[in-house]
Amino acid sequence: MLQVKRADVLPGRPYPLGATWDGTGVNFALFSEHAEKVELCLFDPRGRREIERIALPEYTDSIWHGYLPDARPGMLYGYRVYGPYDPANGHRFNHHKLLLDPYAAMVVGALQWSDAHFGYRIGSTRDDLSFDRRDNAAGMPKCMVVDRSFTWDDDELLHTRWHDSIVYETHVRGFTMRHPAVRPELRGTFAGLGSPSVIQYLSSLGITAIELLPIGHFVDDRYLVEKGLRNYWGYSPISFFAPMPRYLSRPDLGEFKTTVSRLHEAGIEVILDVVFNHTAEGNQLGPTLSFRGIDNKSYYRLAADDPRYYVDYTGCGNTLNLDNAHVLKMVTDSLRYWVHEMHVDGFRFDLAATLARREGSFNVNSTFLVSIAQDPVLSRVKLIAEPWDLGEGGYRVGGFPVGWSEWNDAFRDGVRRFWRGSDATIGEIATRLTGSSDIFDRRGRRPRASVNFITAHDGFTLTDLVSYDHKHNADNLEGGSDGTDANLSWNCGAEGPSDDPDIIALRVRQKRNFLATLLLAQGLPMLLAGDELGRTQRGNNNAYCQDNELSWMDWSTLDDDATRAQLGFVRDLIALRRAHPVFRRPRFFKGEAPAGSELKDITWFVPEGREMQQHDWHDAGRRAFAALLGGDTGDRFIGLHGFPEVDASFLMLLNAHEFDVEFALPRAAHIEGWEPVFDTAGNERSELIWRYPADARYTLVGRAFALFRGSDKA
Repeated sequence: MLQVKRADVLPGRPYPLGATWDGTGVNFALFSEHAEKVELCLFDPRGRREIERIALPEYTDSIWHGYLPDARPGMLYGYRVYGPYDPANGHRFNHHKLLLDPYAAMVVGALQWSDAHFGYRIGSTRDDLSFDRRDNAAGMPKCMVVDRSFTWDDDELLHTRWHDSIVYETHVRGFTMRHPAVRPELRGTFAGLGSPSVIQYLSSLGITAIELLPIGHFVDDRYLVEKGLRNYWGYSPISFFAPMPRYLSRPDLGEFKTTVSRLHEAGIEVILDVVFNHTAEGNQLGPTLSFRGIDNKSYYRLAADDPRYYVDYTGCGNTLNLDNAHVLKMVTDSLRYWVHEMHVDGFRFDLAATLARREGSFNVNSTFLVSIAQDPVLSRVKLIAEPWDLGEGGYRVGGFPVGWSEWNDAFRDGVRRFWRGSDATIGEIATRLTGSSDIFDRRGRRPRASVNFITAHDGFTLTDLVSYDHKHNADNLEGGSDGTDANLSWNCGAEGPSDDPDIIALRVRQKRNFLATLLLAQGLPMLLAGDELGRTQRGNNNAYCQDNELSWMDWSTLDDDATRAQLGFVRDLIALRRAHPVFRRPRFFKGEAPAGSELKDITWFVPEGREMQQHDWHDAGRRAFAALLGGDTGDRFIGLHGFPEVDASFLMLLNAHEFDVEFALPRAAHIEGWEPVFDTAGNERSELIWRYPADARYTLVGRAFALFRGSDKA
């Protein structure tokens, strides 16, 4: 039996939590309200042999703490926590299980699955009546003491204005694993993401922020490992401070910080997708890896009538208990850590409705939302909610408070329905194009509250959206039961790849229609990485476990003329949006002429050229219309003297019919003619008249989007 060492440990301090190197020694502090004893376990440099156990000598306000004057950065450690194993009363202590420090800044090694990781005896009929005494340390990753010092020079958060932002959702590993200009040993890592060729590509694309899928330490679920798969997306967290080791080329936090600094130099913000709604420990039958063994009753929401079971709003088996002050503190400490220590610019919160529950129900005055709102650091960074969960009343799109933006699935679905050619969609597409005021125009919120997206990591890629009617998830080895069936996709006439030139042309046009709608709509656009390159997952709409070429970016497609054309189209759209504030208004349209202008901020037309009337909006079969965006952006706070920001006027023509539609280009105040900007049907500028006079006729082919710029009268 390994002997517990009590010498050479000082009382230390209860704050800060975690392992803190002060230049002389290391302070260790761990929260556990219900524990009876806590042992700090030290390991050899390879993490294979436990060399020492030290009982933390002090307990202050639910914090166990001690100070090792001879400890140094690089030391590997974990905890064993003693207390009652009494699931019926919410306690699941088992000191035979090595546990990760919730505040560890670095975790090294991978979890090696075995039955020893479970606090109860696998195979027992009741997990609360059995107790497993096997030691799991050999298969556990280890925490590492780190030196957090880093020279940031003059790097600061960018604070790009919300309505000027364009978000690019990507995956650290998948983005660079096949990139030919990234050194092989750096592919799939933060260093690879921060390499000059990658940053140059992102800069040339024109996006203002990258949103990274979860980078915190997560678990490869046992059922995946046993099938030869692993967790790719990362929505199975076990640490909220430590980065995932497979994303580091070496165990050094400076690698991530250097990448952030380089992205900031390029004017690109970094937004992290964070998962605070649940952990990888799952339900009452899950493993004991960290929180469960440290203080199950404090960290998790337990069923009030039977604390053996967990409240589950996420479909993942458990829910973190943010009603507990120490757990809420852990979450906000983590967020501040990523802002202060790592310089990230914002967060996207997975299943954020769970975080905003108070006594089980969604509440805008929940402890989490109030804590964020009053925090002088967190209230100033970008906050994006995935505004739903799987619990009762969990769909909360539009329900988050001022200061938040939200993933808007109503935009995704409405735009997909329209371009698929569904009836009764014209009113919805108009609303989505203008910032979804029906959802967000309340309590002083602005169009930027709507995070507009057509595709995201969860679901079809853009190419698959126009190539498949049905999901094809056989590679996930779940018998096709996983992934949604409600894709609102259309394969344009053939399931999967096609050699038919008409189908190919239609798919190209549809992809351009989606991209133009996304990037020219009011709100905050989010582009899925790879959609600009025609990335496909071969119809898999739930590639969460596909850490392979199915999910990784295929940079070889840049050799294809069609791919380069699509990339050029996306770059042009982004440049157009950034150059013209009329596409990123800070306020909602009113359908009125601003003071001093003869032109409404937005005017809707039927193809015949007259303004749309009420009965036109109720015509279920109407799938073609025009929208004239007046050049007055409604922003009265631009420039030193507060002059209004005035832009050119633009005319959008949208035709979701299968047949061609002739549009009468409207007459408007001060506009003499209309200069074509693009037509998704592929007309080259050489084939277009350089300027069409007002009242001219323009034929838009079936399923196409055209944009014109107003030419002022001399």
